[in-house]
Amino acid sequence: MPRCRRTTALLAAGLLFQALIAADATRAQPQATAPTLSPAATAPATAAVSPVSLNTEILLDLSQREIALVRDGKTVNRWPVVIGAPATPTPVGRFKVQTKVLNPVYQSTSTGKVKGVGPLGYRWIGFHSKGPDVFGIHGTPWPWWVDARAAVSQGCVRMRDEHIDKLFAAVEIGTPVVIKP
Repeated sequence: MPRCRRTTALLAAGLLFQALIAADATRAQPQATAPTLSPAATAPATAAVSPVSLNTEILLDLSQREIALVRDGKTVNRWPVVIGAPATPTPVGRFKVQTKVLNPVYQSTSTGKVKGVGPLGYRWIGFHSKGPDVFGIHGTPWPWWVDARAAVSQGCVRMRDEHIDKLFAAVEIGTPVVIKP
């Protein structure tokens, strides 16, 4: 069963944008003109790739339904979260932040319709892909589920929009994501 899945094209567009930024940053001589991206490629405004802060990690405790930002071994902040339902659990293990997307575009897994920001909120931190399934930490238009620390998602981790904004700003591509049962 698909979980928090967006179209492969949209995810690929975000990764392409990141690759272009990384390639551009490593060139010795600047280009006379910037690369041209199609409107579809720029739809999910992806955050720039930057060096990983080795002393920062995201720690998700599924049993407590709580996510923490840890820096230098100390918890900087904790927030309640929604996790995957029993039939569509959040994956357990060690991952890394793979993508950061501002205003992510959501495509319904049942109808295929693109719904704009919709159920993903305004920030997406992707940490795992398995076949067509893409897992991430994202905002939600339904904060009462977060307040209840519910297990109702299709495997993703939902946060209140004001909380995901803080986490999004504090992590970089490559930041470790540790998910404990």
